[in-house]
Amino acid sequence: QVRLVESGGGSVQAGGSLRLSCEATGFPSNNYYCLGWFRQAPESEREAVATIYVAGGTPYYADSVKGRFTAAWDISKNTLYLQMDSLKPEDTAMYYCRAAMGYCRGDVWPQGSVWGQGTQVTISS
Repeated sequence: QVRLVESGGGSVQAGGSLRLSCEATGFPSNNYYCLGWFRQAPESEREAVATIYVAGGTPYYADSVKGRFTAAWDISKNTLYLQMDSLKPEDTAMYYCRAAMGYCRGDVWPQGSVWGQGTQVTISS
């Protein structure tokens, strides 16, 4: 069974950087699975920030984070990263790691996905 554990959240000033990590274990030996980062601000819906289909294709990024955030999957460490640069106050949210068997992109995911517990990111102006 897939298990996800996030870390790396915190508080920084606008313009700063943070790197989130998500240790993901329990995947099969093939690469037909999907990983992603979502975020949810207070009184807002949860939205996809970045997704990676490990078997191929380019990563997906939300328009609001393109050019500032980079997602990467290090299979040797079983860890998904989200490097966040040039942070803005509107990036403040709870960030969640998500994983599923099969293809995904953005908000389109297969059934049976697993979520991490979330890590808080707070950006001050």
